[in-house]
Amino acid sequence: MRKLDLSKFEKKMIIRNMKEEDIDKIIALQEVCFPGMDPWKRDHLESHLNIFSEGQFVAEYDGEIIGSCSSLIINFDEYDDRHTWADVTDDGYITNHNDDGYNLYGIEVMVHPEYRRMKIGHRLYEQRKELARELNLKSIIIGGRIPNYHKHAKEMSPREYVNEVSLHKIYDPVLSFQLLNGFTLMRINPNYLPDDRQSNKYATLMEWNNVDYKSTTKRFYKTSYPVRICVVQYMMRQIQSFEDFASQVEYFTDVASDAEADFAVFPEIFTTQLMSFLDEKVPSLAIRKLTEYTEEYIQLFTDLAVRYNINIIGGSHFVKEDEDKIYNIAYLFRRDGTIEKQYKLHITPNERKWWGISPGDAVRVFDTDCGKIAIQICYDIEFPELARIATDLGAKIIFVPFCTEDREGYLRVRYCAQARAIENQIYTAISGTVGNLPQTENMDIQYAQSAIFSPSDFEFAKDGIVGETNANIEMVQIGDVDLEVLRRKRQDGTVRHLKDRRHDIYQIQYRNHK
Repeated sequence: MRKLDLSKFEKKMIIRNMKEEDIDKIIALQEVCFPGMDPWKRDHLESHLNIFSEGQFVAEYDGEIIGSCSSLIINFDEYDDRHTWADVTDDGYITNHNDDGYNLYGIEVMVHPEYRRMKIGHRLYEQRKELARELNLKSIIIGGRIPNYHKHAKEMSPREYVNEVSLHKIYDPVLSFQLLNGFTLMRINPNYLPDDRQSNKYATLMEWNNVDYKSTTKRFYKTSYPVRICVVQYMMRQIQSFEDFASQVEYFTDVASDAEADFAVFPEIFTTQLMSFLDEKVPSLAIRKLTEYTEEYIQLFTDLAVRYNINIIGGSHFVKEDEDKIYNIAYLFRRDGTIEKQYKLHITPNERKWWGISPGDAVRVFDTDCGKIAIQICYDIEFPELARIATDLGAKIIFVPFCTEDREGYLRVRYCAQARAIENQIYTAISGTVGNLPQTENMDIQYAQSAIFSPSDFEFAKDGIVGETNANIEMVQIGDVDLEVLRRKRQDGTVRHLKDRRHDIYQIQYRNHK
């Protein structure tokens, strides 16, 4: 008897993290699982993946998506006892996810009806529990539907119904399942999901406690999370060599380091100072000569960031890539020696006319040892969509290197940076060039007043200005911003711009180029 080919009988069951290519299938699955309820929108699930991809899982059986679950991390004690699903998920976008939170909050589990009783839900719950253990989270909390309650609503209250299910006198497909998976009842919340008619809008708040949880000092509530920023108002003066430039840059890095700053921020295209000793009068050709210093520029700032133990926003520099295109690129030089970059996305008419600069195509948000940050170069801060996208991706500070030649141009940058700080409940820091380069075409005059801005509320700086330099003088401004105050005020501030957005009538669609 010949050997059986067992592979033709195999059908693999996999629990894995969600991917972007799964999104359409998950939306279709939800419509099957929860008929009559509003399904996810694509931008909901994209937001989940961008903010907390580790907490999103799918069940894949023989190549098909047959189940999924979504979650975020919060400090549960910060939410009202009678919170709704929309409150705890920011209307499904999970922009309130808190990496330093104590609790994993499950916001949905679904299994295709044709594959129930295969313990798919149990496997997804076990994956959540494993994640809670890995991240050392205190518990998992879920707001569970009670979909059979509508059958009993006339003869019993929600509390009585839940009690009967707990005693196994009534079967509820969700609550019975949660109880079997080790979850205990905390309370019953009304109006949890407005479109959940089967549950009469009620939900059971359930908790699973992680017995392996270990309390650590970093898990205690923080009263503050200060980050010190040093913005450099850089003087553009005639120099004779790259060494002259490096000496000027090192001086400011040393000043920022001596002040124990976490970030030193240099201005946009301040490397054009190198053009003052390049023997080229035609602006477009001078820029191409400038790009030849890219490797020296990167080496200089990488070395300074490590030696002075400071994260550096290295202003921006013109770089030649993609054969013959010139880009305006801002670099993040971390103090651990790693490097990131953000392309300028909106090119000014001046940059196109004189230098032929090409635009980038992606909003980046970077992890640092002081939280997530973004960089938006000069003109980019004047487009509110970019700051909102960066905020939704987790940025708490947006650094804005800029270069303007007159007060009108400067005020556009300043006013927009202040507006972005208010409307996104973030901090912004602008750093500009001053001085003159008389022999350098299109870089001959500069105007700047660098500053650090905060949201406008009682707990923040007066007038929303953490600090600002004097106009048109070479100097630095050092200021502290507090990420913990920022986080708390996003939840309970006088105004709550992020929580109060009307996702039901408007949204930003971001074509995410990766």
